[in-house]
Amino acid sequence: MRLLRLFRILQVTYRYGLDSFVLGHERFRALRPLLRLKPAGRRGDAPRGERLRMALEALGPIFVKFGQVLSTRRDLIPPDIADELARLQDQVPPFPSAQVFETLERVYGKPVDQVFASFDPVPVASASVAQVHFAVLPDGREAAVKVLRPGIARVIENDLGLLDAAAGLIEAVWADGKRLRPREVVHEFQKHLLDELDLMREAASASQLRRNFADSPLLTVPEIYWDWCATEVMVMERMHGIPISHIDEIRAAGIDIPRLASAGVEIFFAQVFRDGFFHGDMHPGNIFVGADGRYIALDFGIVGTLTDGDKNYLAQNFLAFFRRDYKRVATAHLEAGWVPADTRIDEFEGAIRAVCEPIFDKPLKEISFGKVLLRLFQTSRRFNVQIQPQLVLLQKTLLNIEGLGRDLDPDLDLWKTAQPYLERWMNEQIGWRAFVRGVQDEAPGWASTLPQLPRQITQALRPGRNEAVVVELRRLIRQQRRQAALLSIIAAALVALLAAVLLRGG
Repeated sequence: MRLLRLFRILQVTYRYGLDSFVLGHERFRALRPLLRLKPAGRRGDAPRGERLRMALEALGPIFVKFGQVLSTRRDLIPPDIADELARLQDQVPPFPSAQVFETLERVYGKPVDQVFASFDPVPVASASVAQVHFAVLPDGREAAVKVLRPGIARVIENDLGLLDAAAGLIEAVWADGKRLRPREVVHEFQKHLLDELDLMREAASASQLRRNFADSPLLTVPEIYWDWCATEVMVMERMHGIPISHIDEIRAAGIDIPRLASAGVEIFFAQVFRDGFFHGDMHPGNIFVGADGRYIALDFGIVGTLTDGDKNYLAQNFLAFFRRDYKRVATAHLEAGWVPADTRIDEFEGAIRAVCEPIFDKPLKEISFGKVLLRLFQTSRRFNVQIQPQLVLLQKTLLNIEGLGRDLDPDLDLWKTAQPYLERWMNEQIGWRAFVRGVQDEAPGWASTLPQLPRQITQALRPGRNEAVVVELRRLIRQQRRQAALLSIIAAALVALLAAVLLRGG
């Protein structure tokens, strides 16, 4: 199976003239005469980006999805190719309704008409991994039923194996390959793609996002109907709204377009910096607008998560950009370990300034937030910046959000909209609120470990104990002393506060 798939890839590669990408490398100079061969059916005259896009479309949905991800890696590929790959659309013909009913009957163990009050066999959406049908539950609630595409797991496994082999070849042949870490990019893509094969995981992601935005005036997320969900089937509330791309309809509905654009930016930064959990596939097909003016999020197969360290790094960089503090941008990269320790900060700062300063000479509303981020990544090559695969999805989402916002409101000032939110978030991370929250988080651990300290000391001082245990105990003692000192400070502060309140009351 994989051998046949490899043959198909080689066939498509040659048909669209993609061999020129390889033969253009110095190591393959001897094979360059092959480029002059133009047998019938070979499309070698179109621009290289267009040829690559058409080849990926010919190879099928998994390669299309990978091309979409690759289009965000402008540190990895030239701009002309990235621009062309951004045009890729995940449009796949639906699979037959007979296979839909077969899957549903296998999952539920009974005929479809005994599960749903009604079920529309005509899909309303079809993608590479699954397709969606409308239905009505026995209690009368309208639902959207997502059904996994049969046999897709085997296709994904084969294609991912070939992508990983290609990434390994890039690392071996190109001098810049290891720095760009293409195999890690493939593995990150693989993780998200395999997650999409478990619709229970997608349902859990939707439920988490719904909980994060409970009672939000900005975003609504469909309710998951858990009693009807399984690995191959996801059933959720049917949402009614206007596709975000239908701007004339949105305007006719009386919705404030500039406010809607601004709300989209706020939703993005709330997901990233407040929750560290964000919708990773916010293209126009997955976003509707309700009659109440709120966004409606759909399709939760791709979600991203960020650690506290990732959030802190991003916030510091964004705020430093806002303030034109290029030295802080440079030191943030160094502190995160993303540039070599021997990097000269002044040189790195100068390179960043050269990228960003001309942009700031324009009115803010003419600045593309996403392009600034991409140009910064392009500068990374000179300074051997380690590309962080976990941020690729975030970069893709940021560009989607910016594009949506500018389609809605060309005068949208993305930076001005985002800056107050980021500054508020940073204050919460490093101010007294962060200190109190940290104490609250750690207090249960202190309460459980402090009483154990005398017993641990006695056990460690017995003859014959391993020296490593003694070293660990000394570390624990120092830690407990710090915790005890901190508790004493907190207690003293509370006593002083209480005394002040009592005196004032007297």
